[in-house]
Amino acid sequence: MARRIEDVREQELEQIEKIEKACFSLPWTVEQLRSQLKDSQHEFIAAKDDEGRVLGYVGMMYVLDEGYISNVAVAPEARRQGISDELIGELMRRSRFLGLAFVTLEVRCGNAAAIALYKKHGFVPVGRRKNYYDFPREDAILMTHFLK
Repeated sequence: MARRIEDVREQELEQIEKIEKACFSLPWTVEQLRSQLKDSQHEFIAAKDDEGRVLGYVGMMYVLDEGYISNVAVAPEARRQGISDELIGELMRRSRFLGLAFVTLEVRCGNAAAIALYKKHGFVPVGRRKNYYDFPREDAILMTHFLK
């Protein structure tokens, strides 16, 4: 199956909301997702199949030279195909193009697959946020990729 990575468009937000609901205990609404659409402070990209279906996405807000990843998710039926790897790779390429000094994110401490993915892309653990997540209650590991 061929796929491409592109900026998220308004008409894809309902697809993304469905993926949010399938992946997160506290999913973002369409209104919250809309605030992430690409502008002078946001990158919001999606992996799409030949028919334009969203398979996964990642969002990032940036201020000055600091990047903050909001959500990374892949539809359950599209997992284990390298989609999140491609999305993070493209987001890091864009981060370098923007001249960011670092990109940071939080990840559930029990999400070993995501932690391994982020380490593969140069993220290192830099801190811990106690009881950051609800449903279930869990600490977050703060991970950062230093670009400069």
